[in-house]
Amino acid sequence: MDINLITLQHFALAFFEISAVVITLAIGVLVLSVIYMYLVDVRQTRHTIRRNYPVLGRFRYLFEHLGEFFRQYMFAQDREELPFNRAQRAWVYRAAKNVDSTVAFGSTQPLNRPGDIILLNSPFPRWRRISRPAAPSPLARVMPASPIQPRRFSIFPQ
Repeated sequence: MDINLITLQHFALAFFEISAVVITLAIGVLVLSVIYMYLVDVRQTRHTIRRNYPVLGRFRYLFEHLGEFFRQYMFAQDREELPFNRAQRAWVYRAAKNVDSTVAFGSTQPLNRPGDIILLNSPFPRWRRISRPAAPSPLARVMPASPIQPRRFSIFPQ
């Protein structure tokens, strides 16, 4: 029994020694990587945030990306802050970097207030009778002209 206990003690000591060496090496690699990031951030001229706040400025981009997921549950929405909300700031950042600043497919603006104008495509255009015939076309010989033509509804005159 004493032999098993001694063997277990030697194994535990060896395990802790190896673990201490591995943890020390990991901390050393972490410190060296932080020093390297600091030197790179101080010398670069592209991002002012990273130059003014070395190493910590790198987390800004991570938090901006993760913020989309947290905002929907806990924080202010994109258009609730003053004087410049998050949507305006994002547009300015994209425009300053000469990146396409158009926002497509949807809106974060509230569109349910009275007086808001909403432009929609018309899946079923209105029909009206045309008083004068359309200009003759090559198909006019094949098909007779229809007296009913679709009317395109638009806000702006054509």
